[in-house]
Amino acid sequence: MVMGLVHDLQEAADRIRDQKEVSIISHIDADGIASETILELALQQEEIPVRPIFVRQIEPFAMRYVPRDSSFKIFTDLGAGQQNLLEEHGLRENEVLIVDHHVGRPASTSYPQVNALTYGYSKLSAAGMAYLLARELNEDNTSLAKLAVIGNVGDMMAREDLGLIGPAREIVRDGESRGIIEVLGRELNCYGISTRPIHISLAYSDDPFLPGITNNPNGALRFLQKLGIESKTANGEWRVWEDLDRSEKRTIASALIQQLIAHGSSPKRLLSEIYLFKDEERRTPLRNAAEYATLLNACGRWAKPLIGRSVCMGDRGGAFKEAEHMLNHHRTVIRELLQYILDTGVKELSHLQYLHVGERFPDTIVGIGAGMALSKLNRLKPIMVMCHLPEDRSVTKVSMRTVDEMVQRGIDLQAALIHASTSCGGEAGGHRIAAGAYIPGNVEEEFVHCVNRVLSEQCTQASSHHR
Repeated sequence: MVMGLVHDLQEAADRIRDQKEVSIISHIDADGIASETILELALQQEEIPVRPIFVRQIEPFAMRYVPRDSSFKIFTDLGAGQQNLLEEHGLRENEVLIVDHHVGRPASTSYPQVNALTYGYSKLSAAGMAYLLARELNEDNTSLAKLAVIGNVGDMMAREDLGLIGPAREIVRDGESRGIIEVLGRELNCYGISTRPIHISLAYSDDPFLPGITNNPNGALRFLQKLGIESKTANGEWRVWEDLDRSEKRTIASALIQQLIAHGSSPKRLLSEIYLFKDEERRTPLRNAAEYATLLNACGRWAKPLIGRSVCMGDRGGAFKEAEHMLNHHRTVIRELLQYILDTGVKELSHLQYLHVGERFPDTIVGIGAGMALSKLNRLKPIMVMCHLPEDRSVTKVSMRTVDEMVQRGIDLQAALIHASTSCGGEAGGHRIAAGAYIPGNVEEEFVHCVNRVLSEQCTQASSHHR
């Protein structure tokens, strides 16, 4: 790690050790839940009382949840881009620490923070930063590496490079040393390897798009049958990817590579690095980082982030059962949202496609539906899905998603949404491949066209650099 980060982590750890009581204000997604849990467990080791507070975002309406008391406030997976709101809330410099990985927007108050982007790390999530801070507090906190990996994977830090890199990969090594993380190299780059039938995992794979298999479960099943791969066990149970032996995996991967090449597609994104957790039961969503992250996302999206936190803290009883129930409900509603997007259709501009779902679906899941819809729509145009906030219909929630290919061509959704929202009185944040914003409802059309212009400019600039 760069020396500046080491120094700032040391200062942040010293600041925390001096506190008598801490409030941790965190985001509701997998990265936010993992971040909060990491810091809460680390502070428990220091015998510092903690109050967990989860919010969908730091915006004016949500600031009422930030306590006006004497507790030290740690903002994690948010805060860097909303320092003006912290200032307006009356928070002083000496009572705040920001642990984040989003683009910062400083205020006149210089709030201390440890932010991955400050040190040039764009592939390290807030959970990664929280872990590095926890490890600085106490070296024994390497036991929390598992949660950091979940947060990093859940926030797509491993997607572009087909595995975690930099400090995030160092965290993986900590987990390996503790015997809690198993790294599988060059595994199939698809979701559900621990819980879904093999053909279903293949059918849901869209990175890369597999001709005749992606979005086609029957086609995926025929593909396996043609290769002589048994889809079920002797007792009739569907096999999952993790059940296959090395020879079977190699047979499938080789056939997929040949199929991609035959269709003129690159196979370079077919295989990736996978992170399994040795202490979790096989065939459960807690077995690997990606599925564990989805479980946490389901808890957060359905207003139960504290349930996700309990699972992270080791509850495999009531909390885990409730989390599984929310995960199943989450998937059902996501499928309904996806079908609605496909049935309703999108409006297309030169550089994006968009639609408004009104109040039909919760604002917490529209981004997920947008990402899934891309595999069935024009993948080369970023998709924007808008909806009304239930507590304030004058505010519109915006979620955007794109694919790695477009990011490599110069698309940066975070930059586009920040630029457009700033010009119309909104707030935005996120990443190049996935970002969101809150904007006044009366400027939607103006906002959409502004984002389209910015995306057009990004493509033009990228093209000129490649000449």
